[in-house]
Amino acid sequence: MNTQQCFSCGAREGMRHFEGRSETMSVNGMQRRVDDLSGWECQMCGEVELDDCCSDRHSQAGDELVMAARRMIGEEMKRIRRKLHLTQKETVQLLSGGGHNAFSRYERGEVLPPKTLVLLMRLLDRYPYLLAEAKSLGEGADLRGFTHTVHKEHETVTNM
Repeated sequence: MNTQQCFSCGAREGMRHFEGRSETMSVNGMQRRVDDLSGWECQMCGEVELDDCCSDRHSQAGDELVMAARRMIGEEMKRIRRKLHLTQKETVQLLSGGGHNAFSRYERGEVLPPKTLVLLMRLLDRYPYLLAEAKSLGEGADLRGFTHTVHKEHETVTNM
């Protein structure tokens, strides 16, 4: 049987079997091609279900691509941090506010850093003189020590 009902859209004989297909996956400009895939594709909604023999190869290739992208971003973060002559601890305190091991995990590719941190690091890579400005702006920006005072008497402001 070369057709079957689509599990996604319900088209009665929508799913058709295919063989010998290739797919190229992309993550952060890196690509990975997986050849000789077989499975089922719905002619109505486009849903694809790979055969068991191909599904694991496809998933593994995708996982390897994601891990390679994480390592690439981690290496970039380390290169920029070193270019700016910052320790991991200084970088976290100044730019991300994360835990003390956070930047280490970013650089090792274990965790993907927040997009805003990557953007900030890339800006500092391109314009390193802005590091002094970031340090200056950051000096009074930590609101964890913020206190709130409630005045018991009503205060009025008068024009002189």
